[in-house]
Amino acid sequence: MRALLIAGVAVVAVTAPAFAAALAPNEIQATFFTGQPFTAAATNIKYKMTFSPDGKMTREPVGAGGSKAEGTWKLTKDGFCTTWQGSKANCFKIITAGDNKWSVMKGTTAVATWTK
Repeated sequence: MRALLIAGVAVVAVTAPAFAAALAPNEIQATFFTGQPFTAAATNIKYKMTFSPDGKMTREPVGAGGSKAEGTWKLTKDGFCTTWQGSKANCFKIITAGDNKWSVMKGTTAVATWTK
């Protein structure tokens, strides 16, 4: 019985992201790309992120690690793409991950968590 319960929990944990609601590009823009800062966490580093309505973005590390950066963003039919200065473009989707919490997805991999 215990093994069945553990297996059921594992299935829910693996499939839960598939059932999370993806934000449409206009929702991403209205929620995050307003010029107001929010927090992004990736690989144990936190950043203060600001995406301006004019297509520009900045990040500043909060605490130790990470580096400041500037770049540009644009919406796509499924989400958005970013290009940090000196790097190539990367595209993402945003899915809900709780109250005031979203997962930034590159394909099927969560690469960051955004909170407001």
